[in-house]
Amino acid sequence: MLRRLLIRDYVIVDTLELDFSAGLGALTGETGAGKSILVDALSLALGERADSSVVRQGRERAEISAEFDLPPGGALAQWLANNDFAADACLLRRVVDGGGRSRAYVNGTPATLAQLKEAGALLADIHGQHQHHALLKSEAQRKLLDSHGGLSLEARQTAEAFRAWRSLREAREAAEKNAVGSAREREMLEWQVQELKALAFDPTQWVEANQEFNRLAHAATLLEGVAMACSVLDEGEAAVLSRVEAVAGRMATLSDFDASLEDARGLLEGAQIQLGEALHTLRRYQDRLDLDPSRLSQLERRIDAVESLAKKNRVPAEELPALLASLEARLADLQVSADPAALAAREAQAQAAFRAVAGELSAGRGRVAVELSRAVTAAMQELALAGGKFEVGLTPLAEGALHGLEDVEFLVAANPNQPLRSMAKVASGGELSRIGLAIQVITSKSGDTPTLLFDEVDVGIGGRVAEIVGRLLAELGKERQVLCVTHLPQVAACADWQWNISKENVGAEVLSRVTLLDQTGRIDEIARMLGGVNITETTRRHAAEMLSGGEK
Repeated sequence: MLRRLLIRDYVIVDTLELDFSAGLGALTGETGAGKSILVDALSLALGERADSSVVRQGRERAEISAEFDLPPGGALAQWLANNDFAADACLLRRVVDGGGRSRAYVNGTPATLAQLKEAGALLADIHGQHQHHALLKSEAQRKLLDSHGGLSLEARQTAEAFRAWRSLREAREAAEKNAVGSAREREMLEWQVQELKALAFDPTQWVEANQEFNRLAHAATLLEGVAMACSVLDEGEAAVLSRVEAVAGRMATLSDFDASLEDARGLLEGAQIQLGEALHTLRRYQDRLDLDPSRLSQLERRIDAVESLAKKNRVPAEELPALLASLEARLADLQVSADPAALAAREAQAQAAFRAVAGELSAGRGRVAVELSRAVTAAMQELALAGGKFEVGLTPLAEGALHGLEDVEFLVAANPNQPLRSMAKVASGGELSRIGLAIQVITSKSGDTPTLLFDEVDVGIGGRVAEIVGRLLAELGKERQVLCVTHLPQVAACADWQWNISKENVGAEVLSRVTLLDQTGRIDEIARMLGGVNITETTRRHAAEMLSGGEK
């Protein structure tokens, strides 16, 4: 559950540090006092997008931090470990600067916005006041049904299987349409592949061949240069090696008279040794190096063949193996496409795989649809829609689609003896609010998100229905932490705890303030919600009675 929320320089908030409790908490206050600012700030901490408008005027950045409980061994702990975040706490932090740039952190470690959103989805679920209208869309209805029934994985697998089937169907149709062109391309590829295979190009041998060719092509020059070096080192009276040897011997004699010449003697003896080894290496090179015109001609033909084929295919010689692999892969695809029976078999196999996984999804949807229909219909009876009925309609699709073997549609009969029709066409504004709230509360019970936040979802209801809504939320609060931004005193009276959000003039600024209300404060606030500007003792007594009746 949400334990603490820290907000700095956000819209009209300077600094707020809020500690949350379990159960149902009501957030109340005058219209425009900033109740939804807290919701929006929490949404940012959970990964929603932001822009520079959230930064309080005159400040450099806005900052929101949300601290949650971390149940050991749960999905969140596993997610933290899988994403290399510290798994000993759960602190989400968001910073937005005046330029609109945003930074996100999980347990003090920089995170992407996508990671923040993934973590947020495991921690809290926010139901906004406009969510009733989103439920009028078929896609939203289908996603809600799948989520409520724990069928999201099956829905993703169905979509993947459908894409695979559709891809193979398109490949078959394209192959049938382009049969002549494919045959010509296949013939050309077969010739190219055969030519490259015949070349038998090997990258390592190619490097060695170029090195050997370079050596043989300059063999005469190499032999001449080595012979000259050997002559200078060891031939004639002026040979370097013998002269250095003589100097070294002379220095050895002289060093007996003056020890300071010992270093020079050592260097000369070392030079003598080095020159001797150089002479030995050069003579061995002379013995190995040979003028071989036939080998030179053979290498020249090989290099010409490789470079010619590389130029023909417009690639460097080193990339010929990769070219061969890509041509063979393309040829394999064309050979498959040239076999209508093989293509049809693969398509049929993919279609069967789609129908298998989609069938499991359909079975799950059928089971969940019955349960959800029964639960929402029962809730409608309590929400002043006596005799009304709700049903999740599943309309079969002959070939199936990306989302499965059926369309999902929420059907409603708001009054007795009325036929079931699409919720988008039947429900009035007030009816939609009540039905939508019932759906949200019921589907929230089936989830495992520890914190639920309802932002003025009770718009359009009042009186006895509002009291029932408060009790529904209170019942939900026994299982989860529920936060409710509300303007209804009946709902606020059912809360376990209550905050009042207000505005305060501080110098030239208007700032938002949050106060945790005690029993007396709650009576005054609920009396205000009941009576408006003029609060009488009668209104206060009514508020006290509501609080007494709302205690659990």
